[in-house]
Amino acid sequence: MFRSAILPLLASHKAIAALTTLALTASTGVALTWRPPYEHGRRPARNVIIFVGDGMGNSHRDLIRYGNVGPEGTLAMDAMPVSGRSHTFPHDPEAFVTDSAAGGTALATGVKTYNGAIGVDENGKRVQSVLELAARNGKATGLVTTAQVTDATPASFGAHVLNRSQQSVIARQFLEGSKPQVILGGGEDKWYPAGNPGKFPDAPAEDPAEKSAGTEGNLVELAKTLGYEYVTNTAELKAARSNRILGLFANEEMFQQRPEGKGDIYNPTVSLADMTSKAISTLSRDRDGFFLLVEEEGIDEFAHQSNAGQVIKAGKNLDSAVAVATRYAKAHRDTLVIVVADHETGSLAIEDVPALQDDPNYPNESGEGRTSEDGPFSIPGTDKQFVVDWTTANHTAEDVPLTAMGPGSEFFSGVYENTHVHDAMVKAMRLKRR
Repeated sequence: MFRSAILPLLASHKAIAALTTLALTASTGVALTWRPPYEHGRRPARNVIIFVGDGMGNSHRDLIRYGNVGPEGTLAMDAMPVSGRSHTFPHDPEAFVTDSAAGGTALATGVKTYNGAIGVDENGKRVQSVLELAARNGKATGLVTTAQVTDATPASFGAHVLNRSQQSVIARQFLEGSKPQVILGGGEDKWYPAGNPGKFPDAPAEDPAEKSAGTEGNLVELAKTLGYEYVTNTAELKAARSNRILGLFANEEMFQQRPEGKGDIYNPTVSLADMTSKAISTLSRDRDGFFLLVEEEGIDEFAHQSNAGQVIKAGKNLDSAVAVATRYAKAHRDTLVIVVADHETGSLAIEDVPALQDDPNYPNESGEGRTSEDGPFSIPGTDKQFVVDWTTANHTAEDVPLTAMGPGSEFFSGVYENTHVHDAMVKAMRLKRR
């Protein structure tokens, strides 16, 4: 009779666990609680840090490596155990190649959309981002970038507008909608109305066109009333103690994106590594964990200008920030770190320096104008140099690489749509739809 009663229960793991609990309770007097095993035997990711190298394709990662650590060196972003490859095309009625808004929205929400769309599907309907879902599951959230904090990539994780140009509306939605605890980057001009320059003066010498032009009132003051500590330089950022920090460190982007020798400046007043470090230390106070987006915009902007020298610098800034995150992840094994791109820009090729321009066996493949041959650049640890050829000054439809480490990183191995990145992050954190 006992056997006939028990055999039907053996069909489920839960029944087996329940029987084991009953037996142990009977013999020890201690009640045990059954918990389902984690998928693949892995714990969930309590924290997720996703880096987006805007415009960073495979060749960009090679360029950053060759230019900063040499062919035998290893970047922090390449030292991760899992790698994958993401498709990038949008759902746009007119374009096959994505922009940062559609690409960012795919990464953030798992939904493909049209170019220019921020956090909405191809019909203009709002779609929930992984940052918003993480917040609804009790996690702290943050946005860090060297672009305007309201630019396409960070906006895709924390706002919903039909057109990426609505940057002041995006800023207000951050404060009143998605409410990231940490917001760090450039773009103060979008937070102050015309005639109110804030901390950074209108018409600075490096770009007289930059000036406050917000459409939603004084949003910095609004942020302060909502409990954000406002900081504008490295010293203030490091001294900040609040659980909510708004840091705006430039009028627009934290650099000047121009062709080489024509006013190009890549020297952010606050490094991406410092912003990332502060974001992690602030968000990690939440015992439920955190979700953090970190973007390096300079790779894309300087690739648009066919400026390989500044791409190398921007890539170094990104990799230094990735190193901050991977050190944290090694000390906190419940942290998933991802490095990916929203699209590729420029379709660059890395070539030998032609020794003899008139050698018929070594034809000059240089283009003209902005896409002409760029360099030469020295390679650390060698006496060699290389040049860069640019195919275009625009985005391309190339796949982009992804690397990852930590719990859930196994979900990122393979070749997939960019929407899979969102789905895999949700799966890794085991977020519940709310």
